[in-house]
Amino acid sequence: MGSMRDTISETDAFTAPGLDPMTISEARAEFWRLTPALLLEVYDAFSLTEEDAIYDTLAGVTHGDALEFLYLERVGAMAGGGLEEADQTIHEIKLLNTQVTPRGGSLAIDASWQVVGTVGHAEHLHVRGNTYSADLLVSPIDGAWRIAGFELRDVNRDAAGETFLAPPED
Repeated sequence: MGSMRDTISETDAFTAPGLDPMTISEARAEFWRLTPALLLEVYDAFSLTEEDAIYDTLAGVTHGDALEFLYLERVGAMAGGGLEEADQTIHEIKLLNTQVTPRGGSLAIDASWQVVGTVGHAEHLHVRGNTYSADLLVSPIDGAWRIAGFELRDVNRDAAGETFLAPPED
């Protein structure tokens, strides 16, 4: 790779999962697409069971304190006897009341989002619609947009849904 530059220009574009590379100004305008794309990768990492795979997936979209916090959250859940198997499927991440504030080349995002998915076991599934609020710092790091700061403020599980029978396996 080339040498690292200390400055980022407005024309530099950075990768994001499932999206075209975005400049800083594009990321400001498209934060409503960028934020769920990054969060979806975090949830994908949380569905994994191998520690190396969890870390590597998180490292692709997080950095620094956010990477450490989220990795320890997931591994801690495993150590506590929960989430031993990949038993969740995320169907949608929808941003709710979210505001972005430019902070240099980074985006300070006051984010609220709803995760809709299924969680369950072989015999039944639960539809979940949990809502989260967090302060995120999204920054261009090593050529990619990453969550560099993650401070969870609230989790609301009131919309956790119904139980239904799992479809028969073919």
